[in-house]
Amino acid sequence: MKTQKYMNPYLAGFFLGLVLLATIYVTGRGLGASGAVKSVVLSTVVKVAPEHSANTTYIKTYSEEHPHGPLQDWLVFEVIGVIIGAFISGVISNRVGIKLERGPKITNRTRIVAAIIGGALFGLGSQLGRGCTSGAALSGMAVMSFGGIITMLAIFGSGYAFAYFFRNLWLK
Repeated sequence: MKTQKYMNPYLAGFFLGLVLLATIYVTGRGLGASGAVKSVVLSTVVKVAPEHSANTTYIKTYSEEHPHGPLQDWLVFEVIGVIIGAFISGVISNRVGIKLERGPKITNRTRIVAAIIGGALFGLGSQLGRGCTSGAALSGMAVMSFGGIITMLAIFGSGYAFAYFFRNLWLK
């Protein structure tokens, strides 16, 4: 079996730091993907349910700040670039394909349902926490924000805690 080569994680982390530094320098703020999703969702709500949007303070404030829609938000283009870049990376390294990874003690259906629920909870948490891991943790830590440090500790701490309880689903 041929082993797949990946970039050295320390070098990848270094490059991520450079990208983050450049983003802060150019835009005055850090990276983050949840802002792009929020921009698209709220713009969709404004178009689909204008009466509801006009009566909801949060959506009304957002639409006043972004009158031309999500394509005026650079974060949307950031996420599009990440998707395209990931696809190109997968093509170059011959890793493009549809594959469902799961442990031996879990069914495909359970894996898919758990992934959807986990993604939805992470999305909700990113909005309650005012940012995703990129925005709240990485960008927060880059500017020595106490909240960013606490967020990163909470993300990794909860990841390790939950991994303990679910490890038997992935182990042989």
